[in-house]
Amino acid sequence: MDVRITVLPGDGVGPEVTAEAVACLKSVAERYGHRFEFQEALIGGAAVDATGDPLPEATLKACQGSDAVLLGAVGGPAWDKHPRDQRPESGLLRLRKALGLYANLRPVSVHPALEDASPLKPEVVRGTDLMFVRELSGGLYFGEPRSYSDQAAVNTLAYTRAEVERVAKMAFELASSRRKRLTSVDKANVLETSRLWRKVVDDLAPAYPDVAVQHAYVDSFAMSLITRPRDFDVVLTENLFGDILSDEAAVLAGSLGLLPSASLGGSVGLYEPIHGSAPDIAGQDRANPIGTILSAAMLLRHGLNLTAEAAELEAAVDQTLREGHGTGDLKGARQAHGTRSLGACVRERLAAAVTPSR
Repeated sequence: MDVRITVLPGDGVGPEVTAEAVACLKSVAERYGHRFEFQEALIGGAAVDATGDPLPEATLKACQGSDAVLLGAVGGPAWDKHPRDQRPESGLLRLRKALGLYANLRPVSVHPALEDASPLKPEVVRGTDLMFVRELSGGLYFGEPRSYSDQAAVNTLAYTRAEVERVAKMAFELASSRRKRLTSVDKANVLETSRLWRKVVDDLAPAYPDVAVQHAYVDSFAMSLITRPRDFDVVLTENLFGDILSDEAAVLAGSLGLLPSASLGGSVGLYEPIHGSAPDIAGQDRANPIGTILSAAMLLRHGLNLTAEAAELEAAVDQTLREGHGTGDLKGARQAHGTRSLGACVRERLAAAVTPSR
């Protein structure tokens, strides 16, 4: 397979973690006889500093001409006071919109070797394996009108039936292939958009008779996610709620640095860890690359349909964690590593796996 992958290192620890993920992808390509062509482009604060635009036209064209996009992280205090259209996050939102990405998949599972890494009791988090499906192109982040002054600010929360339906269908399909349980999270007792959300989910449910559907208010679900996470399989929710809840779920896994994501819907997917740019540790070889490496595995599976390769990379990560290797953010790690050496650990286990047939 000949593949073009655009890499957006971004800001803070982004360049460090994407370097390890790219090295893993190169190892996979070599093992399976693929040809992966990588090209780097600017986004976020790095792009603002170089061009004045958090999403330069050259970057957008490179992404649109790729088979997949791997992103590190964007943002940091250095750009917090910039106008909204020059902030790093604005570039990421524009990229998602331009690529037609409307569904963000965020898997959250608790590795047996890291049950003690969570601040919650091991018996609470043990066996957690859920998938967030977050609507990505609507809601408060994109609604108009919006305005700001020192005296008043306005954001608009809006959804159409079509926007809800397409992401809900993806969630139903995922639930059908997993444990056949779907939890739709809303605030239908207060918000009209949530009433529509709930109606659309109920209208779709008869087409998926094998999937058990339950609705939950976002506030009560936030508590249930922490107290009984094993009860949930696929969790469907809107943009803002999904952003907050999936970050909350990182507590279950033990670290934001472990969790990957895939943004899907258009012809080119975007794959990134859910953590931020962590400028306080940037350049210190301390960032956890696992979330980005697992995002690369999602790129293989969802972006390139290379399921065997994705499973092998995930197995190498699994073995690395089972053996107690980890960066400083993982309390359960018995063998301390930096960013580069932990990435090397994963690649060593990948190389030691049984050579695949070609």
